[in-house]
Amino acid sequence: MTAAAQLGETCALLESLVERIDVGIFAVDRSGTVALWNTFMAVHSGKSSAVVRGQNLFTVFPELPRPWLEKKLESVFVLGNNAYTLWDLRPYLFRFPNNRPITGGLAEMRQNVTFLPIRIAGGEVGLVCGTVFDYTDTALAQHKLHDAIAALHQEKDAQAQLIVKLEAAQNQLLQSEKMASIGQLAAGIAHEINNPIGFVNSNLQTLKKYCQQMLQLISTYQEGEAQIGNVQLRGELSALTQSMDFDFLQQDLPELIKESENGLLRIKKIVEDLKDFSHVNKSDWQYADLNAGLDSTLNVVWNEVKYKATVNKNYGSLPAVECLAAQLNQVFMNLIINAVQALDESRGMGTITLSTGHQDEWVWVEVKDNGRGMSAETKKRLFEPFFTTKPVGKGTGLGMSVSYNIVQKHHGRIELDSLAGEGTRFRVWVPVKQTSIAD
Repeated sequence: MTAAAQLGETCALLESLVERIDVGIFAVDRSGTVALWNTFMAVHSGKSSAVVRGQNLFTVFPELPRPWLEKKLESVFVLGNNAYTLWDLRPYLFRFPNNRPITGGLAEMRQNVTFLPIRIAGGEVGLVCGTVFDYTDTALAQHKLHDAIAALHQEKDAQAQLIVKLEAAQNQLLQSEKMASIGQLAAGIAHEINNPIGFVNSNLQTLKKYCQQMLQLISTYQEGEAQIGNVQLRGELSALTQSMDFDFLQQDLPELIKESENGLLRIKKIVEDLKDFSHVNKSDWQYADLNAGLDSTLNVVWNEVKYKATVNKNYGSLPAVECLAAQLNQVFMNLIINAVQALDESRGMGTITLSTGHQDEWVWVEVKDNGRGMSAETKKRLFEPFFTTKPVGKGTGLGMSVSYNIVQKHHGRIELDSLAGEGTRFRVWVPVKQTSIAD
């Protein structure tokens, strides 16, 4: 076979391949005249090769992005390098109405187009060949994949939020169990102490009455002492009275009984404060006096306070507040203990100021100290679960996190004002009445 015959056969094979391949192939010269238009382009554009070849591409397809495409073609003619357009940047070049019989219309069409320089004799670029690849199915699959990944990320974020909520709920449950234990302990203490207090107080009242009667009897005997004829007996009675210091005994005995009565009242008050602090058998939303709750809380933690701080009270007149009193008492306890622990013992006794007030439909309770204060980083992380500035083994880091959650549950807020070296002020705001009761 001659070289001319072989070349002709090769050209025929290439032309057949171009016509049969499932890729759009076209070619234009520098003026935009179409020199090649394969079967794929004819079928999907609805315009045959006979109609398109020899015509200006932009005349046949006026919807093409002419300025952009002319610039792209010119760069290939001038530079002689390949050029591309990708579907994720430009969805499609040709609006093929017939290539989406299943997946939909033009809105779903996605094409990748490659522009190839075709050189003629002398190496000059005479034509630019464009290959149009239909990437619609791939693009749709990628969109579905992206949607699935986005859904997974969304689900992951939702799970992370749920984990945070579960941790907060678990922390609250642990603290609630603590409070329940304190409540049971208070109830047990009240039961065990109230019984002996009852009979000791009863016996003390009887003893007080007996002492009054005996002192009255002795006083009467003293008045009749001068009438005793037996001088020796009268002398013995006088000596005995002086040795017993009966005048002092007559004055001191009622005071001793009175001090004992005050001691019993103090014990009774401590038991009542324990019960009020934990609000035994009061786990529902009820109206409570926050001034009384703050006082009972202070009494419960007084042993932690009395050796380290002087407490000043500035209580305002408060309306009864609809709340879970035991939980708010827990908040007050955390704030007071934190205030004590923030004091600088090297400076001697500190000062803690407890204040309350009422504004519109809100009440506030404030705990202020003149301790070490907080850094900006500490303030930023203060309400995070398990964050603590205390040494290992000295704190769980749950107190302020739980306090924050309790106040949030009451639809309230906590204000924090603190400067390093100048002390800290916490102010808890809660509404007088709950518009919607939280679980």
